[in-house]
Amino acid sequence: MTIPAELLQAFAETHYIVHHEDPFVMHIGQPRPALKALMAEYNALSAALITAWNPFSQNLPAKENQAHQNELKANIKKRGLICIDGIGKHPSNNCPGEDSVLVLGLDLKAAKSLARHYEQHAFVWAAGDGVPELMQP
Repeated sequence: MTIPAELLQAFAETHYIVHHEDPFVMHIGQPRPALKALMAEYNALSAALITAWNPFSQNLPAKENQAHQNELKANIKKRGLICIDGIGKHPSNNCPGEDSVLVLGLDLKAAKSLARHYEQHAFVWAAGDGVPELMQP
């Protein structure tokens, strides 16, 4: 599926906030020492920030989005992986943002599969270097 350039640009500009004990913000392509430290703390070789909100960027009612998000979190917990709540919010629009989860130790193939399952155009991925990248499923 081809994603419009303006949507990819919006994803790249989004602030990805991780609600850890010491919250931090991830920006695509910028090293994030807090992410790298968190991954090291849990011996995770990778991390993915994924949402189940607004499949294929189509706005859904909050109640429906929350049901999808709860299903995603249950799916991750069944895998025995650590997940930390977060949110993706674009800095210049008035939208409330999309609830997300940072999943520690999820490999790239599994992250792509989850993003496809929840009909997402993209997700945030980081290898051991702690540099968030925008990935398509």
